[in-house]
Amino acid sequence: MTGTLQAGIMFPGDETGYLEPEQLDEWLRVAVDCGYAHISFGDHVLGVDAAALSEPVYREWARRWSGPAGSTPYTHEVVYREPFVLMAYLAGRCELGFATNIMVLPQRQTALVAKQAAEVDLLCRGKLRLGVGTGWSTIEYEALNAPFGERAGLLEEQIEVLRALWTRDAVSYHGRHHQLQHVGIQALPRQRPIPIWFGGEAPAVLERLGRAGDGWFPPVHVTPGERAEQCLRRVHAAAAAAGRDPAQIGIEPRLYMASMDGDDMRSFVTAWRGHGAGHICVDTRFGPTPVPLREHCDRMRRAAQALRLS
Repeated sequence: MTGTLQAGIMFPGDETGYLEPEQLDEWLRVAVDCGYAHISFGDHVLGVDAAALSEPVYREWARRWSGPAGSTPYTHEVVYREPFVLMAYLAGRCELGFATNIMVLPQRQTALVAKQAAEVDLLCRGKLRLGVGTGWSTIEYEALNAPFGERAGLLEEQIEVLRALWTRDAVSYHGRHHQLQHVGIQALPRQRPIPIWFGGEAPAVLERLGRAGDGWFPPVHVTPGERAEQCLRRVHAAAAAAGRDPAQIGIEPRLYMASMDGDDMRSFVTAWRGHGAGHICVDTRFGPTPVPLREHCDRMRRAAQALRLS
C-alpha cells in the first residue's frame, strides 16, 4: 500500500483537549513509530460561544459549516492549538514534515504568516506545506477585524505576497489589500517558495488551485469517483489554461478512519490513488463520540497496520 504514497496524521487536539508536553511527546512517538511521514494541523484562532447567539444568527453561522456528517461547528469550548507554535515545538523532537490543513489565511496578517512559516520551514528542514482556505466563520472573521466579504480577493493577493517574501530579500508590492515598500523577512525559508495547497471544492477554489496552487486537500464530502473527477477536470482545465502541468499538482484526501475497517481504508486509498493522489491524511477524529488520547493512539496504530506503513 505504501509505494509512492506519503501518509500523514491529523493532530486530534480538538477532541483530546489541551495536551501537556509529555502527552504531546507520547502522541508523537506513536506517530513516528507507526511510520507516518507528516503531521497536519487545523486552524482556528477564536471559537464562538454558540449558546449565546440568537437563533437566526446561530442558523446563519452554522449553515456555513461543512465538516463531517454528525459533527458540530467549532465553539469556544474546543481546544485548537496554534499551529505554527506547535509545529516549532514538535520540529525539535522529530524529523517529520508538517502541513496546515487548512489555515484560514485571510484572517491572518500576510507578512506575519510569511515570517512564521519561514521559521517553521527552517526548523523542519524544508518539509512544510501551507494549506490555506477562506474559512466559514463570519463571527471569527469579525472578531479578528478581517473582511469576510473580501476574503477571496484578499487570499489571491496573499498568495502573491507570501511567495514574494519567501523568495526575495526585499519586496515592493502594491495591491488592493497590501502595500509593501522595500521590505523583507529574514531568514528566508529553505523551500523557496514554500508549497501552498488549497482546501475546498467551490468552482473558484478549484480554478485558483489549477492556476496557482501546489496541491489540493479535498473536503470530506468530495469522495473518490465521479465527484472527485468533476473537481479534478476543473482543476486540470485551469492548469492547462495557465500553462501548467496538472500532474504537478498534489492531492491529499482525508481518511476519516474511526468508523472504517482495514478493507474500507485500503479501498479508500486505492480509489484516491486512481485519481492521482500521492498523499493521504489519516484522521482519527469524528467517531461516534470524542475519545481520549490513548484511543487516538490506538487508532493511529490500526490505520498504520491496515495501510502497511511500518
